Amino acid sequence: MTITDTHTHLYSEVFDEDRTEVIERALAAGVTRFFIPAIDSTYTKSMYALEKSYPENMFLMMGLHPTHVKEDYLEELNHVKQQLKSRKFVAIGEIGMDLYWDQRLVKPQQEVFRQQIQLAKQYKLPIVIHCRGAFDQVFEILEEEKGADLYGVFHCFIGTFEQAQLAISYNMKLGIGGVVTFQNGRIDKFLKRIDLKHIVMETDSPYLSPAPLRGKRNESSFIVNVLDKLSKIYRKPKEEIAAITTQNSKDVFKR
Repeated sequence: MTITDTHTHLYSEVFDEDRTEVIERALAAGVTRFFIPAIDSTYTKSMYALEKSYPENMFLMMGLHPTHVKEDYLEELNHVKQQLKSRKFVAIGEIGMDLYWDQRLVKPQQEVFRQQIQLAKQYKLPIVIHCRGAFDQVFEILEEEKGADLYGVFHCFIGTFEQAQLAISYNMKLGIGGVVTFQNGRIDKFLKRIDLKHIVMETDSPYLSPAPLRGKRNESSFIVNVLDKLSKIYRKPKEEIAAITTQNSKDVFKR
């Protein structure tokens, strides 16, 4: 059984003491494909080191995370552009908007999101969207940019059924992670109405550990808890869920 984690920050400092063990636990659990989103320029070297250590398993994205859109965002965007020129990536991500923590930089976040969508189209790559407290703003930009050349993953989807349908209409897969296991996660109540062809699995480690591990550092091996929950929701064997979601990830990332 091949399991794909479409969103994991394995280069994070919280893994510095036991990164190898964390990855080995995931591999032992059947997780052999890890898609690595970017945050900002300070993590680029760590991402490359991770890929060098596991070249057959790690697939890198490039982008500027919305919570890292600061006063120097033009410099950070230039870093993204330079990296895209220098080598290949599987996606532009994670990008989007986050108004949960700070609403003062709405316009810069919108500009950066739009510019990175344009880069994705230029390089014929999918996008991986981060959206927190900003569904209306994200959908507004997706509506402006929609087309056959716009596609990707709506990472850590925690919206409503109607928002799920709208995301899918913009050629987005829904990234389903630990939230689906939460008692108050809500998405488990309607997810069975969404065809599995629109779903990919993720952990977003080290964040959002699934139940019964909430509050602990998340890691890619914990995706088996997400897999178990999806198996119960869709009433399909875990092997089938893993196969379908892995194929979905291949359809998006071409890897």
